[in-house]
Amino acid sequence: MLPKKNPEIIYAIEMVLNHDIAGDPMSELRWTHKSPEKIAQLLQQQGIGVSANTVARLLHNMNFSLRVNHKCLASSDPARNQQFEFISRLRTRFARQCLPIISVDAKKKEQVGNFKNPGRKWDRQAVQVRDHDFRSDAIGMAIPYGIYDIAANRGSVFVGMSHDTPAFAARCLASWWQKEGSPRYRKADKLLILADSGGSNGSRCRAWKTELQAQLSNRFGLTLTVAHYPAGTSKWNPIEHRLFSEISKNWAAEPLENYDKVLNFIRTTTTKTGLTVNAYLDPNDYPTGITPNAQTYSQLRLHHNNILPHLNYTISPNM
Repeated sequence: MLPKKNPEIIYAIEMVLNHDIAGDPMSELRWTHKSPEKIAQLLQQQGIGVSANTVARLLHNMNFSLRVNHKCLASSDPARNQQFEFISRLRTRFARQCLPIISVDAKKKEQVGNFKNPGRKWDRQAVQVRDHDFRSDAIGMAIPYGIYDIAANRGSVFVGMSHDTPAFAARCLASWWQKEGSPRYRKADKLLILADSGGSNGSRCRAWKTELQAQLSNRFGLTLTVAHYPAGTSKWNPIEHRLFSEISKNWAAEPLENYDKVLNFIRTTTTKTGLTVNAYLDPNDYPTGITPNAQTYSQLRLHHNNILPHLNYTISPNM
């Protein structure tokens, strides 16, 4: 067996990688695009017989590091900064008038059952879960649709059991307004909605607009101002880092064995800054593939803003 540090082999590796080494100028870390298998083959051509595993160990001792992909390149959407500035002005205007501002989105779907949940937790022993995440073994799917009230620092999550559709998203908003929004903002007749550009509440989704008109605007006499974050910038949507991330941390490494457990973890999500969350189960069925017909869309009281009209619009009630 070769010693952990063999000067002759280390020198040979240095020579083999003479033109294939990169490094961090602020640390001792180095890396190469050649694999241990390729380096072992090159060494064997020089009469040095070593295995790829030995090469990998020696590379580690030589301060070489494995590299991974880093998600750090932001979207190059030319409307990005302009839309961010417009959303900032909208939020300031609504806040000054003490009008409600909500951030909405659908969280990742979760299989309900004894399945592995990502994350780690302090415990005496690991929880045993199924070795495969087969859909057929699940009780059902949990489809969390969240509404985050920015000014009140309050979250509401409606857990669906069917599909994430525009009708489901609008139903969640209508239920939130009836249960929490209206009592909290008794005199408000306007609502600012911040949403992503895709999904059930996407900027190009016609059904999202008609469902907002019917279920929220007409029903409660609300004028809805909707602003969408540009594609690739969903992480800037407040609900992502102020609500959803906290829920994920709260149920990390906990198998979501039933719907009651899902709701309980959501309801017990809190932060030191005072976040509280309500959770509701929605057992209704929401079929997919339903689009509004021409007559329904023609009755939509939709006004596009002059600034990036495809991302910003207002829906007024048909009164």
